[in-house]
Amino acid sequence: MRLGDLEFLVLTDGTLRLDGGAMFGVVPKTMWEKKIPGDERNRIVLAMNCLLIRAGGKTILVESGAGDKWDAKLRDIYALEGAPRLPDQLAQHGVKPGDVDFVIDTHLHFDHCGWNTRIVDGKVRPTFPNAQYIMQKGDFAHAKNPTLRDRASYLFENYLPVEEARQWNLLEGEKVIAPGVTVSPVPGHTPAMQCVKLEGGGKTAIFLADLVPTTAHLPMAWIMGFDLFPLTTLEEKQKWLPQIAKNGWLALFAHDTKVRGAYLHEKKDNYEADPVSID
Repeated sequence: MRLGDLEFLVLTDGTLRLDGGAMFGVVPKTMWEKKIPGDERNRIVLAMNCLLIRAGGKTILVESGAGDKWDAKLRDIYALEGAPRLPDQLAQHGVKPGDVDFVIDTHLHFDHCGWNTRIVDGKVRPTFPNAQYIMQKGDFAHAKNPTLRDRASYLFENYLPVEEARQWNLLEGEKVIAPGVTVSPVPGHTPAMQCVKLEGGGKTAIFLADLVPTTAHLPMAWIMGFDLFPLTTLEEKQKWLPQIAKNGWLALFAHDTKVRGAYLHEKKDNYEADPVSID
C-alpha cells in the first residue's frame, strides 16, 4: 500500500496460540469466545503481523515475530504455526537481512521481537547486521529486569545480543525515524510500548501493536490481562481511537488473523472496524 512516497506491506511470522482468558482480561469467556473461539486448551489463534516499510530511501521493519529460538516444550505451549516465516517473506520481497536500516520494536515481548536475533555458528547474533534497532528506553530497561508477573513474556536472547552489538537506538518520547514514519509511546501494556504512525500523500496509517491487538479488542473495556497498567491502557484507547476514527486513519492490527487493516467508526461509545484489503 502506498501513502504518497511511503510504501508499506503487512507481513506475518505465522501464528501462535495464547490463553483466551489472558488475552481478554475481565471480559467473560461467554462473550469473548463469540469473537475468537478457544481450542481445547482455552488458547486462541493470533497472528504475528509485521510491517515492511520503504520510506525516504530507508528499509524499515516493524516487529519481528517470534523467531526460531524455541525448544520443543515452548513450541507445544504456544503452537507456533504458519509458513513462510518472516525471513522467507522478506526474501520474497527482495529484502536481505543486510538491507534493513531500522528495526522498530513496539515492545520486547517474545512474539514481537523474536527475529531480532538468530543463532549463527552456535552464537546468538543480531539478524539484521546493519540496522539500528529502535526502542523506548523505559521499555528496554523494564525488559532487562521484568517483574515476576510478566517474566514469562520475555526472552533475553531476543534483545541482549543486540545490546552487545551496540545496535540499539533507545528513545525517550516521540521520534521521527524516517520521512513519514513516527513512533509514539503508548504505555499500559508495558511501561513504554510504542505505536508506529505512517503518513504520506495526505493519508495516515497507525500500527496499534498491543494497544488494540485484534479487532475484538476495540471495545474500550476489552483489555488484555497481560497489560501491566490496564487503566493506563484504557486512557490511551480513549485518546487514540477517537482520533483514528475522526481523522479517517487506517488502523493496523498486530494479532488479528483475518483483519490486518481497517477504518474505524464510532458505535455506542465504542468503535467498530470496517476492514480493508491491504496489498
